[in-house]
Amino acid sequence: MLAPALIYVILLVGVPFGLAILLSFSNATAGSLSFGWAGWKNYAAILGDPIFLRSLRNTAIVTIGSQVLVVVLATAAAQVFRAAFRGKRLARLVLLLPWAVPVSLAAIAWTWIFDSTFSVLNWTLKATHLMHGWLYWLGDPGLALVAIIIVQAWRIFPFATVIVLAGLSSIPQDVVEAAIVDGAGFWRRLFKVELPLLLPVVAVAVLFGVVYTATDLGVVYILTGGGPANTTQVLTTLAFQRGVLGADLGQGAAIA
Repeated sequence: MLAPALIYVILLVGVPFGLAILLSFSNATAGSLSFGWAGWKNYAAILGDPIFLRSLRNTAIVTIGSQVLVVVLATAAAQVFRAAFRGKRLARLVLLLPWAVPVSLAAIAWTWIFDSTFSVLNWTLKATHLMHGWLYWLGDPGLALVAIIIVQAWRIFPFATVIVLAGLSSIPQDVVEAAIVDGAGFWRRLFKVELPLLLPVVAVAVLFGVVYTATDLGVVYILTGGGPANTTQVLTTLAFQRGVLGADLGQGAAIA
């Protein structure tokens, strides 16, 4: 019974993964049929490359930063959707839209939001007197990383909210009622009762979020392309630029 699924996983995941490892030890290039053994040369080259080290650091910053934001927002949203209110079904539908929209289309929309000239976000901040200057979201290295974290969190947030909401519904009601009888308020119930019971569920949401964020190419590539001056490079964009655009399949596979 498991054989078809196992074969499918091996063909879909195992073969490409094995090919990537093989290429990482070669000097293969795009457009050429030659294949030479390079040993650890590609790995030595990228470990001595400051751009690779920066992309590794950026990948960690974006992944951790976005998941912290996702956990906070998903927990808050799950508490809201736990209550009964008018328009709840419509609100749930709107919540899931970021998860349903293709990554490329969503990233293009966010480039308009963060546009240096016509930024809706900048206009809103100025109209509400929260900002007096002008922020170049995708032109400033620090702000560009913040923008990427925001988009990645926005993309994963609906999925995490659904998971946390399912976890909340699985908490025994008698446990919550016992806490209320003992005089526990909302915040005490949240941090002393609900969150400890939700830790396994939150861990699953974070695991999915880490995988989706760390392996994503579209958001960073469309928003900044790794710029300005490689300051927002992550592992996926650097691997694509070196391996596909730069035709160095060996080094691209080593980075990936």
